[in-house]
Amino acid sequence: MKPRTLVTRLLPPPVMDRLRRETELVLEPEDRVLAPAEIIAAAAACDALLPSVTETIDAAVIAAAPRLRVIANFGVGFNHIDVAAATARRIPVTNTPGVLTEATADIAFGLLLAAARRFGEGERLVRSRAWTGWGPLQLLGQDVAGATLGLVGCGRIAQAMARRAHGFGMRVLYCSRVRRSAADEEKLGAAYRDRDALLAESDFVSLHVAYTPETHHLIDAAALARMKPTAVLVNTSRGPVVDERALVQALRRGTIAGAGLDVFEREPSLEPALYDLPNCVLLPHLGSATAGTRTRMGMMAADNLLAACRGERPPNCVNPAVLA
Repeated sequence: MKPRTLVTRLLPPPVMDRLRRETELVLEPEDRVLAPAEIIAAAAACDALLPSVTETIDAAVIAAAPRLRVIANFGVGFNHIDVAAATARRIPVTNTPGVLTEATADIAFGLLLAAARRFGEGERLVRSRAWTGWGPLQLLGQDVAGATLGLVGCGRIAQAMARRAHGFGMRVLYCSRVRRSAADEEKLGAAYRDRDALLAESDFVSLHVAYTPETHHLIDAAALARMKPTAVLVNTSRGPVVDERALVQALRRGTIAGAGLDVFEREPSLEPALYDLPNCVLLPHLGSATAGTRTRMGMMAADNLLAACRGERPPNCVNPAVLA
């Protein structure tokens, strides 16, 4: 029998076509965030859940689904899923690593360039019809070529950022929980620093860490104060890694020069003052938003889901203890 599957958001057409063929969809969703009660009601008779980052799959959802055999997340980050509750029920939780690396690194480097060269301010000036022509002091930004990029985290996306940075002749630093080998550092073209030294030395700081209790507000007022007043902060990881209120104050006071954000603490809401800060570039969580990437993510999620429902080892399980 086909597994009864709840897909919480509309996915690219090839993915939806496959899921319709290979599973029994219990919900043809509108493209909106489902309320917790809706998820609980829909999950009750399901064998599989395929949620996105916008839905919280907590212990209540898991408890309400006695037939549940897998939670196949559409995305890499899974802090919106109660993995401990799933593990207690021996339910595998899977994610979609690797396929969104290059697209997310593109967004991160794009934000770096946009904040450094004040793209947003320039575009708004032109669109407002207030631009009166070229001027030698107009919207002067930061040099990117030859500058120092500090990577907080050294996973796939951070490494892809380093490759892009080398194309601009940038010097690359990194910090992470575990230092890489000398051979890895040489291959990456990056030098290790502890976090405080990296913040103080970098012209651009790009965040590439998972969201955990340890990384909550990793970039707070104290961290921002360690950065150069000319520095730019880029975040494409998870919103709560940055204390948005502290960031607002740092941008207002000139503690740092600018920021580029694709993720936020309380999406889709932002710290209200961010909307009006000219030195902050804001994107609506576009990290993996290419047709090809999102399709590959969906197909990987489907592979994970179907493998688990067949009693096989899903390829990308984040709680492998349940498979022992």
